[in-house]
Amino acid sequence: MDLLETQPAPEDGRGEDALVEALRMGDESEFAALVRRLGGPMLRVATSICGDRVVGEDVVQETWVAVVKGLDGFEGRSTLKTWIFSVLVRRAASAVEREGRSVPFTALASAEVEAGESPVEIERFLPADHARWPHHWASPPRPWGPSEQLGSAEVRREIESAVEDLARMQRAVITLRDLTGFTAAETCRLLEMTEGNQRVLLHRARSRVRRRLERYFAGEQR
Repeated sequence: MDLLETQPAPEDGRGEDALVEALRMGDESEFAALVRRLGGPMLRVATSICGDRVVGEDVVQETWVAVVKGLDGFEGRSTLKTWIFSVLVRRAASAVEREGRSVPFTALASAEVEAGESPVEIERFLPADHARWPHHWASPPRPWGPSEQLGSAEVRREIESAVEDLARMQRAVITLRDLTGFTAAETCRLLEMTEGNQRVLLHRARSRVRRRLERYFAGEQR
């Protein structure tokens, strides 16, 4: 498990078919439980895509309305959670496109990948003409510090702040993968991107967040 990964939200222990049927019958207690379980992750993903918490909150509200209206059309080809998040991502993408961006949302991943940014500062590597270790680490990553610190509220805030500073699609990918628990394949489907782009964006995002944490722990040790 990667440093930033979290366990997926626990399921409610009942069969999904029964849960979907209860929701279709208008079971308010089941719906409220679903909102409690998925509401936080949904807001995190929507905000990561939109770049604004208020807009993210609107997207989450729109998504729940769409879910209620669309439950009869849910065919079970994916899990209920994945279906709900697919609705969420589509609405978040629409919100991004309403910003008047010249690049469509589905093209943002390729645009970020093609930007060719280095996830690690070039000065941390030895030069190509080094006599013994060309391109090897000159300044390798530092140890994280005591492992129990990684779960502290302060460190979680530092991680969240680092994620907020990432480029939009890096932010979306790392949020879905490491902070929400989706697989690589699910993330590709949700964001409509290639496996290669997903892998590059996740690597860049993780590298930047790790670098931020490295600085954080170094500051604590001074």
